Amino acid sequence: MSTAPPLPRSPRAPIDRLPRPLRRLIGRLLHLHFRLSRGMTLGVRGAVLNEAGEVLLVRHTYTPGWHLPGGGVEPGETLAEALAKELREEANVLLAGPATLHGLFLNCESSRRDHVAVFVIRDFAPPAPKRPDREIAEARFFALSALPDGTTPGTRRRLVEIAGGEPVDGRW
Repeated sequence: MSTAPPLPRSPRAPIDRLPRPLRRLIGRLLHLHFRLSRGMTLGVRGAVLNEAGEVLLVRHTYTPGWHLPGGGVEPGETLAEALAKELREEANVLLAGPATLHGLFLNCESSRRDHVAVFVIRDFAPPAPKRPDREIAEARFFALSALPDGTTPGTRRRLVEIAGGEPVDGRW
């Protein structure tokens, strides 16, 4: 399976242009909204690994850093449906086989009510290049040994567990 050539580096995400205190305030307001409207939240993320041993990461327009692609599970949606939808929307990845559950994590970075199911994906159709949009500034494959600056600590921990065989930590 070959990977598409990377897109030219896009400009900084709009959220990155805001002062750090304002970014934190926006994040806290979003989490307050989710806490009041949903109670416990559940999300999915996918560690998409190609044959070259590279992992797919995305950079959002509304929060800093590089992340595994993923998003929230909507009411009436299974984890598998949410994962397939989020991979398609955030990175143009279409699953060609089953994803393997790596673990379920409590994400206290967001709130004490946020849980994230992480899946490992090795069987997928080669994605078309993802064009930047209102949600995703950039989506690219990176060598596990050369993750970009700004890769979030939770993302790095999951990749060490997946690729390095480290014990799974239940906290994001």
